[in-house]
Amino acid sequence: MIWGGGANLQAPARANQRFLVLRAARIRASLRISMELKIPEGDFSGYIFDLDGTLVDTMPLHYTAWESALRKAGLKEKLDENLFYELGGVPSRKVAALLGKRHGLDLDPVAVYRDKEDAFMGSLEKLALIAPVVDFARRVGKTHPVSIASGGTRDVVTSTLEKTGLAPLFPTVVTADDVLHGKPAPDMFLLAAKRMGVAPKDCLVFEDGQPGITAAKAAGMKWVFVSSRPSV
Repeated sequence: MIWGGGANLQAPARANQRFLVLRAARIRASLRISMELKIPEGDFSGYIFDLDGTLVDTMPLHYTAWESALRKAGLKEKLDENLFYELGGVPSRKVAALLGKRHGLDLDPVAVYRDKEDAFMGSLEKLALIAPVVDFARRVGKTHPVSIASGGTRDVVTSTLEKTGLAPLFPTVVTADDVLHGKPAPDMFLLAAKRMGVAPKDCLVFEDGQPGITAAKAAGMKWVFVSSRPSV
């Protein structure tokens, strides 16, 4: 990543930005066209959706924001992409500490988390919906309660929902600010079910990360895996 000004640095920076934009567009196209949701059998009374990487194609933006924040904290190498995706759904403040530990950084997790959120909030104009999941949510939302259960903080989750026009669809929103234990603990899903007035066993969860799948299982809920990582 390039830091600082200078005319000799502008061309590489612009080329890198064009590459990222084209890559994001390719990923969004593949998500819209080729994704097949495998809905389990069952008579479900409520539906719970993760946000990042499930309803909205934010994971590449989050990755870039984390890498930017960690470089300010001393990161010299490429951010571990495998670990980043493995942590999908884990509360953001905890992610900062785990990524810092992986890369051997002596950092302030709160400061890094705040830098990351600032960087992400500055990229919200690039958001794109994951159409198959959003279409399903809109369809079932006409007859059943639907909710969000996200590991993000409330301000970021709210901004994402508003920017994408999804806010009216989800009257129930549970974030990392609402529970003591985030994913992979079941607390978020259990709270979402309670607020929807639906028994946990009658809920279907949509998730893109293993921590979220583990949380759904712990809550006694069936789940649908949404692949948010491009196969490149």
